[in-house]
This record gives sequence, structure tokens and C-alpha cells, in this order.
Amino acid sequence: MKILAILYKGGNAATSEPRLLGTVENQLGIRKWLESQGHEYIVSDSKEGADSDFQKHIVDAEILITTPFHPGYLTGDLVAKAKKLKLCVTAGVGSDHIDLNAAVKNGIQVLEVSGSNVVSVAEHVVMSILLLVRNFVPAHEMIERGDWMVSDIARNAFDLEGKVVGTIGAGRIGYRVLQRLMPFDCKELLYFDYAPLPEAAAKAVNARRVEDLKDFVSQCDVITVNCPLHEGTLGLVNAELLKHFKKGAWLVNTARGAICDKDAVAAALASGHLNGYAGDVWNVQPAPKDHVLRTAKNTLGGGNGMVPHYSGTTLDAQARYASGTKSIIENYLSGKAQEPQNIIVGIGKFETKAYGQR
Repeated sequence: MKILAILYKGGNAATSEPRLLGTVENQLGIRKWLESQGHEYIVSDSKEGADSDFQKHIVDAEILITTPFHPGYLTGDLVAKAKKLKLCVTAGVGSDHIDLNAAVKNGIQVLEVSGSNVVSVAEHVVMSILLLVRNFVPAHEMIERGDWMVSDIARNAFDLEGKVVGTIGAGRIGYRVLQRLMPFDCKELLYFDYAPLPEAAAKAVNARRVEDLKDFVSQCDVITVNCPLHEGTLGLVNAELLKHFKKGAWLVNTARGAICDKDAVAAALASGHLNGYAGDVWNVQPAPKDHVLRTAKNTLGGGNGMVPHYSGTTLDAQARYASGTKSIIENYLSGKAQEPQNIIVGIGKFETKAYGQR
């Protein structure tokens, strides 16, 4: 059978570092295993347009492997052309680049390597919160320029202690963020989620649920987005919601770029209503060179903590999602049951509420 993988190009870094498994060069470490069983394995980073390898090979591939870091967008139109496609595997976590409704309709299973990135992303969230609150990026840029003016940095540097921090989404990642924030002695930890945490879990992190989103954001000094992208969260953080943020709040998004309206975020930074925005996810990936969030600044010329999408693709995470991808394909080929937590779409139906309450 044909197995198609759309991965990101690693270049010289991947050539010199074999642990960069999620790259075109290192191919998730499964080429020899697949080819030893007689399967055809196509690996490419070419994913845009009718002449891309993605669109050329999707028509007769049985298994598609994609990654959130360089997503091959499997639209409903492409699903209709993919007559042999039976299984989509996300090497990582987050399958919003696949038209899940079309997958259900066409009997295509969608699985991801649940849990492979949760620690990696949670750590990145905490790092991003700290670099915003402590005004780290402008301080480092000052040193690179050869300048030294402590007051220019300290005027917008704060302690995390005593602040109210809230997470939109308290699932595997959001909950781990709350756990990692406990030693900082925040004034309060809040969460907004359609499902309340089990009582013991909420008590363990001393987190309070706020059921109304506008009420939630109005109470937070720092807000971190940790929910999947689906119809209900697309554009969730928009100009209207931002009006309810505290003036000078910080916003971190490592979930999906399209959850936050990029232009509304940039405008809130420029006006001073937001003090900072950080994350590694973009509404289009790779982000265009003129993407507004590459250069958006607050009124003091700082407040931007944006980086390429890498929080969930550390070398440790890559080892986990490469192993998990192999396990999912192995189960499929042998007819074994898949691990329930990995199944987003089973045969003809959703198996999770993570992508909206369906």
C-alpha cells in the first residue's frame, strides 16, 4: 500500500541530528520498517497547490501521515479525491488541519499521538508567560544592540507572583500548565472549559472554574489558550472578547493560531490594551514573511514573544510522536484495536469531544 507523509524540511540540522525524527530527512524513523513489509513510503514537504506532492499522491494513498508543525491541509475537496484513503495519522497532537466532518462521512479514521506533546507544550506556555511578564525579549534585544538602560526594561517588568492566571481549556495541556504554575504563588488560578475538572483534580491545583468566558477574561492578568481548534473555537479571541480583557493583560497561545484573531490581537497590542502576546502557532503555517504577528508590538516597543511552531516538537516530543505513529500504523496493518485516547474519528463517527461537543 502507499503511505504518504507530509513533514517539515529539516535541512542541515536534520542531517546532523538524527533525533529530528519529524523531518523529511529522518522520516519518523519508519522507512526501513515499512519498506521491509512491501509498502511504498512517500515523504515530502511539498503541500501547497495542485502540483504538490501532497495533492499528487493523496489520490491513491491508503495512509496519510501529517504533522501540526507543517500541516498538509486535507480539505473536503481533497478527501473526495482520496478514494483509497482509510487512515490519517497526526504525528503529534492536533488534527484540525483535517476536515474531520468529511473524514466521518467518508469512513476515514483519524488518529493522533495523544499525550506526546503535553509536557513539551506546557513547559513552553510557562516559559512564554514568564518572558512576557518579565519583559525578557526587549531586555535581550537591548543587550544584542550593545545598549544598557535598565529603566527602559524595568518599567514594564513584573513578578508572576500575585497575578491571576487563567487557562482557556483545562485538558491534558491546560491542566499541566496549572500544575506548573503552582510554585509561583499566583493570586489565583482560573480555568474556562465546557467540562468541569473532577473535584480532586481541581483541588490539587487550587483552580477555580469560571463558566462565562467574558467574565473569565475580565478577571485574569495572564490568559493562556490551551484548547483545540474547531468550529466553536475558531476566532474565539476576537476584538469583542478582547474588550473584556484587563487593560495590560498578557495573552499566550500555543494551541492554534486561528483561535485568536491576528489583526485584533495586533490592534490590542498597538493600543496598549494588551501588554504582550506570545506563542508559536499561526493561522497559516509557515507564516508569511509579512504576517502581522511577526512584528506586532505594544506601546513600549515590546510584548512580542512569537516563535515558529516548535513547542510540541522538542527532541523528546519527537521521540514520543514517532514511536506513537509507528504504533498506530502497526495496529492498523495488523488489525489490532487502537488505543482509545488516540482516536479522533473512528469508522463513521467521532470518538472524542475534544473537537467540539458533537
